[in-house]
Amino acid sequence: MKKLLTLALALVLCLTALLAVAEEPLNLTMYFPVNVGGSAAQLIDSMTNEFNTQNPDINVQAVYTGNYDDTVTAIQTAIQGGNPPDLFVSLATQRFTMADTKMAMPLDELIAADPEGQAFVDDFIDGFMLDSYVEGAIYSIPFQRSTMVMFYNKDAFAEVGLDPEAPPTNWTELVDYAKKLTNENRYGVAIALNSGSAQWAFTGFSLQNCTNGVGLMSADGKEVYFNTPENVEALQLWLDLQNEHKVMAPGIVQWTDMPTQFLAGEVAMIYHTTGNLTNIKNNADFDFGVAFLPAGKQWGAPTGGGNFYITNGISEERQQAAWKYIKFMCSTENAAQWSIDTGYVATRNSCYETEVLKEYYASFPQALVAYDQLQYAQPELTTYNAAEMWRILNDNIQAAVIGEMTAEEALQTAQEQGDDLLFDYQ
Repeated sequence: MKKLLTLALALVLCLTALLAVAEEPLNLTMYFPVNVGGSAAQLIDSMTNEFNTQNPDINVQAVYTGNYDDTVTAIQTAIQGGNPPDLFVSLATQRFTMADTKMAMPLDELIAADPEGQAFVDDFIDGFMLDSYVEGAIYSIPFQRSTMVMFYNKDAFAEVGLDPEAPPTNWTELVDYAKKLTNENRYGVAIALNSGSAQWAFTGFSLQNCTNGVGLMSADGKEVYFNTPENVEALQLWLDLQNEHKVMAPGIVQWTDMPTQFLAGEVAMIYHTTGNLTNIKNNADFDFGVAFLPAGKQWGAPTGGGNFYITNGISEERQQAAWKYIKFMCSTENAAQWSIDTGYVATRNSCYETEVLKEYYASFPQALVAYDQLQYAQPELTTYNAAEMWRILNDNIQAAVIGEMTAEEALQTAQEQGDDLLFDYQ
């Protein structure tokens, strides 16, 4: 009898241990960047905590990893160290590189196995899904997505006799308005020219002026078209704003400085991400407007921002858990609220049917500008070896900005270097 009791006790202890193991949640790690002002990092933490509460069998740790470039470096380092994140947010423009290096996995099988999967994907705005594909496979899901818009100081407009409700609609008006708005304490316009941001702004100017319909690159990421006459003309406009018209700060204008300068009244118009909309709304002590980017030959704007990727090589159980987390973060309700809280553009068509977003747009119509502009938007510069391609274009643009090259020389050099970089993909 004593032996039976001992055996029974041992079985109870084993079952208790097994139950304790079974109750342990599956721990996932998610890396994410923040490239805008405001409290986006805290919002991601809050949303993740809510997911964990609703899904006690899964525990996602959201790890803030700096800006987009820092995040890619962190992912690479973690993979090389044998401790990769299970999923991450990275630029949509990194999709070719993520596929080519096998850092991320295609999501088509997860989507096909999910009864809600295809409907979920089909609900995303086409302009954002454009840069989720690599050779027909879906590698990422749109999340913190944006387009570039113009923020302008309505009070400054009124001060110099411009109509505060009529921002510039084309490049000629841009120059004219910027001249009127510039004085000893204020520049008329600011466009980011620093490495990592110049290519985004320049994508917009290229789309506004191009005749090939695609601007800087082919849709498959294997060709670039930097040295077209239209792109040379666009870069020359940037140089003229600084050097001839003197309506933009000289030298390399920093992306991160522009919202602060705008809020301080040091610049009247800035080209910046919708992801900074809530930050500007909450901190501006003047009336401001949001407008389409002024047209060249036509309207045009770059989409940008980050998508969710799932790391290649993780177990099927982890894949399923990561997919569940992505669906939660990108649910209609969460995507709508995320847009309101950050200024990023709501990524799903169903978001625009929610009462919360309808009420928000009714009370703050500036927020709707980015959505309306999406019909003219295309992905920013996106190729294989995207980070290196960005460096090539940014470095040569900066060489023109500091006077080492003409606009034509800079883009011809960028073309030659870009062709060399993509040679193996031809």
